[in-house]
Amino acid sequence: MKKAKENPATPTSGPLKIKIDGKEREFDIENPELPDWVEDKKLTAGGYPYDKKMNSDDYDETLEKLQIELVKAQAWLQATGKRVMALFEGRDAAGKGGTIFVVHQYLNPRTARNVALTKPTQPELGQWYYQRYVDHFPTSGEFVTFDRSWYNRAGVEPVMGFCTPEQHEKFLDETPHFERMIVNDDIHFFKFWLNIGRETQLERFHDRRYSPLKSWKFSPIDVAGITKWDDYTKARDTMFERTHKAFAPWIIVRANDKRRARLAVMRRILLSLPYEGRDLDTVDKEDKKIIGEGPAFLGKQD
Repeated sequence: MKKAKENPATPTSGPLKIKIDGKEREFDIENPELPDWVEDKKLTAGGYPYDKKMNSDDYDETLEKLQIELVKAQAWLQATGKRVMALFEGRDAAGKGGTIFVVHQYLNPRTARNVALTKPTQPELGQWYYQRYVDHFPTSGEFVTFDRSWYNRAGVEPVMGFCTPEQHEKFLDETPHFERMIVNDDIHFFKFWLNIGRETQLERFHDRRYSPLKSWKFSPIDVAGITKWDDYTKARDTMFERTHKAFAPWIIVRANDKRRARLAVMRRILLSLPYEGRDLDTVDKEDKKIIGEGPAFLGKQD
């Protein structure tokens, strides 16, 4: 068993009974020792196609090359007035924040922003649902990412009871129309779903729980979500069925290995933007084992 440093964050209610691949398991987030059954499958969970993480030196070298290309793409945005907006969605601990960080790391923050909204304020609850997100849309020459987005209403809200079934259904019906307006306004629009296996998520929760640097990421919602894996899966699948459209496709990234996932996201953005000076040899081809689009690709995983 892998043992974590004892620096607990939010207290929990003790061991949880969960079923994974037909087996009954017991997971205690308060135990600093990570169970062997989690440690052994933290990378390969959910049928992930690699059994080793990407070599760190290879990752660092490729990352720098792609970040240089992103800087070139940002210069093109500023010169042409084109706009980019990318949503990052996925289960808790899927790696959204880390991916967004490396995308933005060397971009000029004056025209590259990340949006991570807190829960709605009382006035916002009385607004059109999409309004508080629209307020942050990119203007001419901007590159904007969303760390979670309006798709909260397709996942955490219905699963945790934060919206009504009627509100959920209305969202699923209206969102494709909303997103068609975004695309029709000539915004380069990306919807990324970072997909992880269950043991991967448990290992990352455990790491957050006992890390003095990451404990702020661990919340009661994380604990509650451990036993709601299947509910989140159902909500995710419904979301894909109703909101994956040719004009606004869901881009699925298998994200058990954060390094490969980050590079896959950056490549997709770079391959989609016709920026001046793009070096396709540097950007390279996509790894089709870990990136694809829509329910068909997702069905190959879980």
